[in-house]
Amino acid sequence: MRVRQPLRRRVVITGMGAVTPLGNSVMDTWSALCAGRSGIGPITKFDAADFETRIAGELKNFDPLVYVSKKEVRRLDPFIIYCLASAEMAVADSGLVLDEPRATRTGVVIGSAIGGLTTLEKEKEILSRNGPRRVSPFTIPSVLPNLGAGQVSIRFGARGPVNCPVTACASGTTAVGEAFRLIAFDYADVVFAGGADAAISPMAVAGFNAMHAISQRNDEPQKASRPFDLCRDGFVLSEGCGILILEELDSARKRGARIYAEVLGYGATSDAFHLAVPPPGHEGAARCMHAALRDAGMTPSDVDYINAHGTSTPLNDQYETEAIKSVFGEHSSRLAVSSTKSMTGHLLGATGGVEAIFTAKALETGILPPTINLDQPDPACDLDYVPHSARRRDIQIAMSNTFGFGGVNASILLKKFFE
Repeated sequence: MRVRQPLRRRVVITGMGAVTPLGNSVMDTWSALCAGRSGIGPITKFDAADFETRIAGELKNFDPLVYVSKKEVRRLDPFIIYCLASAEMAVADSGLVLDEPRATRTGVVIGSAIGGLTTLEKEKEILSRNGPRRVSPFTIPSVLPNLGAGQVSIRFGARGPVNCPVTACASGTTAVGEAFRLIAFDYADVVFAGGADAAISPMAVAGFNAMHAISQRNDEPQKASRPFDLCRDGFVLSEGCGILILEELDSARKRGARIYAEVLGYGATSDAFHLAVPPPGHEGAARCMHAALRDAGMTPSDVDYINAHGTSTPLNDQYETEAIKSVFGEHSSRLAVSSTKSMTGHLLGATGGVEAIFTAKALETGILPPTINLDQPDPACDLDYVPHSARRRDIQIAMSNTFGFGGVNASILLKKFFE
């Protein structure tokens, strides 16, 4: 017997909030991005003098007391505070009021690659120095990656499905994609979606140095993240959060919400190849992009812009380029592709949420953010990466890619919204 597939509901973005190395709001971050400014600088969160890498993308002048109490600052890991701050901004931006019965139909899907690593390191030092009785009872609730989503659910009274994808650097995009599905198939009407990480810590920097994964261009921090450039030497570790309010279209219309973009499709695949290295040609990424296109009912020639994963690592940038060319064929020469990580650095699990915001803003404003520091293009990376300066172009369909350790891949497809 043939099973009838349910009709999909349309899903739109009605609110956005972010804290990034470029600014403590979407507006400030977007302005800096369009101006081609870098948010990378020397590490100040700890003494990095003995580390091979001494640069990162830290938040600047972020005041947690605007969003949480002094008591919560002591009890919550920074990644959770970033979630609460970004969610509050997204709610204010959307004009959303979680009254009954909307609260029971509102979900939260916020991913994190690492969770509360800074709390774990701090409490381990307390344990070693002062013994087990001095470890905080709030340690575990601050370390667990799902507590970003959990705390947002508690703060705003969202009583629908709550989830935390932990898919490394694809976590934020996975969250947006799974939130899209919750609404499309009528499990929720509204979902907080995105990602957060705050892992600029001795353990993270030492660990990534041991893997030879992050840039050591310490004397030129603002030029360290250089996707698709011949002289790239690794990604730049950053922190932050990006959260979007996804909403069913009729719900958004009924309350007169501003709509930034429509979510059309989501793809997710695995390389099944290596824990940290993509396969040559990145076949898994190509299948992921194909899956997002198929989910949206779109063809490659429909896409105008790609916000690339573009990490500034030698293999990722080359193989992502190859994957894009394999998916888009002749149309790849007409695509605009940029890596905003050239300015933000790599926000790990926050990346997908933040870059979904950038992709939605590009559709809304007709401004394509640039890839800065592309001074010596790698011959193996030969697409139009919007080098150096932002570009005005009225685009209709855009894709955002993120790929992570373990071979996980996630892509979403967004569309400019028209009534």
